[in-house]
Formats: sequence, structure tokens, C-alpha cells
Amino acid sequence: MKKGQVLEGTIEKVEFPNKGMVSVSGEEKPVLVKNGIPGQKIRFCINKFKRGNAEGRLLEVLEPSPLETRKPVCSNFPACGGCMYQTMEYEAQRRMKEEQVKAIIDEATEGDYIFEGVKGSPKEFRYRNKMEFSFGDEYKDGPLSLGLHKKGSTYDVLTTSDCMLVHEDMTKILTCVLQYFQERGVSYYRKMQHTGYLRHLLLRRGERTGEILVNLVTTTQEEHDLEPLKRALLDLTLEGKIVGILHILNDSLSDVVQSDETRVLYGQDYFYEKLLDLEFKVTPFSFFQPNSLGAEVLYRTVREYIGDIHNMTVFDLFSGTGTIAQVLAPVAKQVIGVEIIEEAVEAARENAAHNGLDNCKFIAGDVFRVLDEIEEKPDVIVLDPPRDGIHPKALPKILDYQVDKIVYISCKVTSLARDLAMMQERGYRVVKCTGVDQFCQTVHVETVCLLERKDK
Repeated sequence: MKKGQVLEGTIEKVEFPNKGMVSVSGEEKPVLVKNGIPGQKIRFCINKFKRGNAEGRLLEVLEPSPLETRKPVCSNFPACGGCMYQTMEYEAQRRMKEEQVKAIIDEATEGDYIFEGVKGSPKEFRYRNKMEFSFGDEYKDGPLSLGLHKKGSTYDVLTTSDCMLVHEDMTKILTCVLQYFQERGVSYYRKMQHTGYLRHLLLRRGERTGEILVNLVTTTQEEHDLEPLKRALLDLTLEGKIVGILHILNDSLSDVVQSDETRVLYGQDYFYEKLLDLEFKVTPFSFFQPNSLGAEVLYRTVREYIGDIHNMTVFDLFSGTGTIAQVLAPVAKQVIGVEIIEEAVEAARENAAHNGLDNCKFIAGDVFRVLDEIEEKPDVIVLDPPRDGIHPKALPKILDYQVDKIVYISCKVTSLARDLAMMQERGYRVVKCTGVDQFCQTVHVETVCLLERKDK
């Protein structure tokens, strides 16, 4: 094989996350090709070699997989990068993710443990409470588009006017905003030239409350009257209710959704969502699990794994906006959350007060440093680190507490597997593990792992 060579083959299996393994006649090793489904016959182009292994780019699906038993539910599939697996029945998606997670945990685990499969999301479609849509064009110098990027592209944007990951309210808002700016010929921000006005439309909608926050993100390079847009949005017939319309100014050169200045055009700059009988205030940039009903499944699993914590002190490390801490607080003596993002800590404190929880304490700072300053000692530890897992300097400090139980929540199971090596070396064993599918139709899955001290 050589770079640029076009080949055909069948995807034998898909490893986490989204790594299709294609057997090629006459070759010992399979070729890694992303964006496929097990069983598809594909045409692909060799585009690089990494550590002696060939990687290819998918060019065409020649024959569908036997697992593809249903028709696409949106007009942009498979070009859109938002979904991967909507032509597979949901049970087939879950089984594939189960195989992926189990294979990784099996390899990382010493001794026997209980694998409990992957728990499904209560909603397969229209489950997302947050979506970041981009302004752009579908092809060079094409008409203004608003939606998600084409698969594998950082520039081409597809108008996702029938996206099945979000509530219909969000689709109506997207269509209204796009039509408004199309009619006025307003420019979008071009990332290479750093010129233009429209950047993103960030929508957040409470699954339980129906409250909607509309966030229009632009540069300051142009001035436009947004009053007619506000009126048009408020005149929409929606199942939920718009509680805030914000104009977020962002002149960053990089393609990130952030605020240099936020102007409230209508209502308030937050909305409320409910999880497990608790209410949480969510702001435009608050971290909050994007699948509210799936998050309830996740947090119930954490409560089940952590067991009886009556009269115990729990450390919730990498606590974000404190949702897990507050779910555990009613059945614990005390919960202490540590999170590096100060805005998230402020939100956690405010939400705990709002929910009448006086046994939660939230500390802003790096876990590595904060653990040296906390006087309290934990009885149980919950870990919910970023995708890349726990910093190798912080993990030994966490393990030094030698608590009887640790519950580790991971949105990237390979990071969890890496951290399990040190945890097992330091005297812990994996008791049980499960996946929670919060991201149906996509390659992602949450994993929850219970570890106990071997000498317990």
C-alpha cells in the first residue's frame, strides 16, 4: 500500500471511537477508516501511515451493512457530521457500543469484574438540550447556511433544518434566524480571512421545563438592527417558551464559542432545567449534560454504585456545575466538589442554595493543588474528569486517601482504561462497569466504573 492509493474492502468491526477496521486482500494488517458501519463495503483512499499502520479516508459506500435496516430520518445524512448511526436500529447501536467498551475495559482490568452492558437513553431522537450551530456556506460562495459542519470539514456548513437530535422548537428558531439574515444579505465570519459578522447560534432548551435560551454569536465588525429578529422569534409558535434572547459579541480569531460581551435583547441570561427532583440554573456557557433524561440514568447509576453514604463525606472531583454533588447530597453527610472553572463553581453554589442543600461545599481550583489544602478527609470519591482523564500528577494524590470506594465517570473510555492501570497498581480492583448511552446516533458513550480497595 502507498499513500494516495484507492482500495476497496469491508469494514469488519468498528473500535471506539469510530475506528473502522477494513481487511484488504493481500495485507496482514487492517486499514483504519473512520465514519463507517460494520459490514459496509467501501471504497477508500490511503491518506497516511501511523506507527506502521495504514489509515484511509472513506470515499464511497459501495454496499450498505446488514445492520443498516432503516432509512435515514433527516435529509443531510450521511453528509452531516452530527450523526453516524441513524440507519442502524437503536439496539444494534447499543450492542456495538457494548462490545467497544467491554473490549477496552477487559484489556485494562486485572481479574474478574461485572460488565453490565450499555444502558440506553430514554429518548433516541430529539434528546439534546444544547446545540451549537455555525453560520457559513455549504459550498464556496454559496448562499448563507446555518447548521452543522459536513463530516470531516471545518468549513462547509449544512443547514440542518430537520435535525433529529434536537427538539422541533430549536429547528423553528434556527429557520427563523437563518431566513432573517438571508433576506438581509448579512455576511458570515470567514475563519481564514477573519472577516464577517455571523458566527454561531447557540440554543439551549430545558427538557423538563421547556425553557429556551437563544444566543446569537457575532463579531463587532458590523452593526445590525436585531429588534425585528427578536420580535420574529417571540412570535414563533413553540411547545416551550423563550425566556431569554442574547447577543454575544466574540472577536476571537479562533473558532470557539465565547463571549467578549453579552447583551440581553430579551428576558434573562439563564434558564432552568430539572434533574431527579432538583432544579438547576443554566447559563449560556455552563457545562450541563446535553441529554437531560440520559443524565438521570447516569446519575441514578452513580447513586447505585456508590451505595449507602449515610454519615459519609464524599469528594466530587472535577465537579463542573455540581450536579452529581447535589444528587448525592440528600443521602450523604457532606459533599465537597472541586472544579477548576470558577464560573462553574459559582453556578454550583447558587444551584445548591436554590435546592436548599446546605451540606454541599464547592471549591474553585486545580484538583492537584486543592487536595493539599482541604482539611476534610473523604470516605468515598467520585471522579468525573475531562475527556483526557486525570492528570498523572493528580491521580496519586487522589489514591493516597485510600478510600474504600471510587466511582469513575468517563466520557472517553480509553482515558478511563489508562487511569485504571495506576489505580489497580495502587491497590484497587474493578468491581463493575456499565455504559450509559447519552449520545444516540453518534460514536460517543459514557462509562461508569466502580472500584474498591483490594484489602477491604
